[in-house]
Amino acid sequence: MTWDFSTDADYEAKLAWVREFVQEEVLPLETLGLAHDELLEFVAPLQEEVKKRGLWAAHLPPSLGGGGLGQVHLGLLHEILGRSPYGPLTFGNHAPDAGNAELLAIGIESSGREEQRSRWLDPLLDGRLRSAFSMTEPGAAGSDPTLIRSRAVRDGEEFVLNGHKWFTSNGSIADFFIVLAITNPDVHAYEGASMLIVPADVPGVEVLRDIPTLDKPVVEFGEFGNHAEVLYEDVRIPESNLIGLEGKGFQLAQARLGPGRIHHCMRWIGQAQRALDMLCERAVSRYTHGSILAEKQTIQNWVADSAAEIHAARLMTLHAAWKMDREGVPAARSEIAMIKYFGASVLYNVIDRAMQVNGALGFSGDLPLELMYRRARGGRILDGPDEVHRVTVAKRVLRQYEAHTVPSEHIPTRRRAAQAKYAAMLRVGDEGGGGATPDRSSRF
Repeated sequence: MTWDFSTDADYEAKLAWVREFVQEEVLPLETLGLAHDELLEFVAPLQEEVKKRGLWAAHLPPSLGGGGLGQVHLGLLHEILGRSPYGPLTFGNHAPDAGNAELLAIGIESSGREEQRSRWLDPLLDGRLRSAFSMTEPGAAGSDPTLIRSRAVRDGEEFVLNGHKWFTSNGSIADFFIVLAITNPDVHAYEGASMLIVPADVPGVEVLRDIPTLDKPVVEFGEFGNHAEVLYEDVRIPESNLIGLEGKGFQLAQARLGPGRIHHCMRWIGQAQRALDMLCERAVSRYTHGSILAEKQTIQNWVADSAAEIHAARLMTLHAAWKMDREGVPAARSEIAMIKYFGASVLYNVIDRAMQVNGALGFSGDLPLELMYRRARGGRILDGPDEVHRVTVAKRVLRQYEAHTVPSEHIPTRRRAAQAKYAAMLRVGDEGGGGATPDRSSRF
């Protein structure tokens, strides 16, 4: 099998432009302490420049105003954008709007509800509406979607929604929610869930609070990037707000989360590389105990380990993206799961080393490392905990093996089989010897 992650010269030129653009235009915005509405004003001219370059919403097909790039091309782009939390926003592929736009596009294609395009999708792509993805519930393990309790009961041409959700990203500023709820409790959970578009201003929708987190322990309600707790009580939703086909909610969720994890992992690589840059810059600058840090063996080990881990994560992610491009998301499920937990670990470890090398400065708010460190911890939980992804990989690997009463590598058993297979040759060798028979009872 040939693995080919190569890109053409034209796209390489675009990536070179993106690197410079992010470094010179996007990263400086991090230092200004902008509120979300202020940030939107600052990034608006940058977004226009991105659109002129044909890189806006590159994850979407051209028919939806996107670039129609494959996952490998997207992965390389997201690695650069991941260096700044404002990178995805500037390029029109920030969460959760990017994933929600993909969901709406898939749903429109499968259901034919074209009215959803003008009412929800186009305004979302244009930045005139903001969305939230409402799936996780406080009373059920998020890693087991069969435990979802929210219900949407059909009543004529409407659904009546009742449920309690939390960690609904951007829920307190969203114009509409995409809600996963059970619409048919009489079948298996994987076949009885649906996704519904729920406008934020309909009766029965109550955003209870924004949840404090490790990366944002003090929250102000209604800020971009917050995670809301939302209550849905007798919310009436027209059937026309159903995304895709009824009962296909989990399939839609997988279609959204699979590619999204690729993008997360490549953004993590960009962040990890930024942390390594700060580590190395400090190492060649800081003098202590008779030499610069770069001459200390422990620091050299951290640099080498970080570089190797980032390289491994990059190749794993590109391979998963390549397989998705060739065979589709389901065929790459193991590869996607592997990069999710491996990439999250690499990000956390590299940032941790960078903080240690930078000492008190790295621990302080004068470098971005402390915020990167707090955000990185969520990578091992969000989009499914590491342990669940490991189970996915382990099950798929173990399917390739059969139980044996005697191990297949059992040397005495293999020796007897080999002696029977080569019996004629062994006899010829013994007859022509003229001396003692060679000892063929060695272990290998």
